[in-house]
Amino acid sequence: MSYTYDYPRPAVTTDVLLITEKLPQKILLIQRGNDPFKGKWALPGGFVDMDEELKMAALRELQEETGIENVEVEQFRTYGSVNRDPRHRTISVVYTGFVTDELECTGQDDAADAQWFTLDKLPELAFDHELIISEAREYLNI
Repeated sequence: MSYTYDYPRPAVTTDVLLITEKLPQKILLIQRGNDPFKGKWALPGGFVDMDEELKMAALRELQEETGIENVEVEQFRTYGSVNRDPRHRTISVVYTGFVTDELECTGQDDAADAQWFTLDKLPELAFDHELIISEAREYLNI
């Protein structure tokens, strides 16, 4: 698929909000290895390829950044505030999933690290991921 446009288009990303069912509930985050927000924590995610379905992009990015695969996710919400990414206009489709307990994870690809954090003790987050997690917690009642 090859297109050329005379005016800019927004970039599309997917993010995965993966949460444990076991109490205390934890969320999977990656530590960013690159700018912007290098060293800060974020939801696993990244850019959608031109020939890729959104859900497949979310699962691919989750696997590439954390090593986690074979989980079920569902589309949650889309975030597209104009200044949510300092590089350019980015629209992100967020997926949520639940796992019984923490799965083994390792920071890979452009993620310097991957760890599980309790929902009540989150590190400083990149982009608008604090808002995303807050809205997901309210919506999912967690």
